[in-house]
Order: sequence, then C-alpha cells, then structure tokens
Amino acid sequence: MWTILKFNKRELNILKEGFKQKLGDNFQIYIPKLKIQKFKNNKLVSKDYNLLDDYMFFFHKKLNLVETINSIKFIRGLKYFLKDFHQSQDEIENFIKKCKNLENKEGYLSKDFFEINIKKKYKLFSGPFTNKIFKIIDLNKNRINILMGNVKTTLKKKEFLFTPI
Repeated sequence: MWTILKFNKRELNILKEGFKQKLGDNFQIYIPKLKIQKFKNNKLVSKDYNLLDDYMFFFHKKLNLVETINSIKFIRGLKYFLKDFHQSQDEIENFIKKCKNLENKEGYLSKDFFEINIKKKYKLFSGPFTNKIFKIIDLNKNRINILMGNVKTTLKKKEFLFTPI
C-alpha cells in the first residue's frame, strides 16, 4: 500500500535506515526528481530538484495495519504521514506510473511531464533565458513559438525545461 510522507531532506539516509530497522528491506521509496541546468557565471550548472519538494511516496504491503504505522510514525527524519491515503491508492499509483514512464535513463523526469497549453504563461528553468516568463503562441511537433515581452522567438521542446505559472 502506498502512502505519502513528509520528510526532512537532510535526514533522508537516517530515515531509510530507520525504515530498514523497523520493516526490513521490503519497502519502496519513490521521489520524482528533475535535473535543471542553469547558467551561472557563464557556466552551465546542473542541479537536482525533488518534484514534490520534501514529500515522498512510500510503499509497504502492511501499511493498512495500524500497528505498522504506529511503529514507524516517530522515526527520525519523518515529519508526518498524509492522512486518508487508503482512499487515494488508485490516484497515487497512477501518478507514480506516469512519473516512471516519463523518466529518462538517468532517472530524472523528462520535459514531457508538464502539459503544454497555448495562451498560458510559463517560466523557463534552463537555457540562456532562465527565470524569464513567456507565453506560448503556437505549438509544432518539435518547436514552440513563444512571446517573451515584445519579442517572438522559437524554442525546441526537447532542449528547454519550463513550468506553468
């Protein structure tokens, strides 16, 4: 059964060890990640980001038992469980499947994760226009026509990472 946990990022390894001590090795942790490249001091710098910030998906087959939850509720590094995860199993599993299907070879989410809509505003996270806001004018198969201020230009879909605002 899957659940969503909020954890302390600095104590992730301690949290994993606590899970191993309480549950053994038969659990799964999934944290969807993005790799974002930015220009800093004229150098291209890569940085990893957790898509859900300090939340993770956690799977153990005995999470439906109250004793299991009570035994791991106070492990160091764990802030809290999100409640009512029993009713949301289908949504959680569908989201995890979508994320895993859109991961690249390195385990990072690809640019296809975010849905693109015309006439909406987006913010660039990579390339020379990092942190700039733009509006999509037209979508082609491999290119996107955008309007950034008063300037119209074209971006390749696969080369730039951007998110909706």
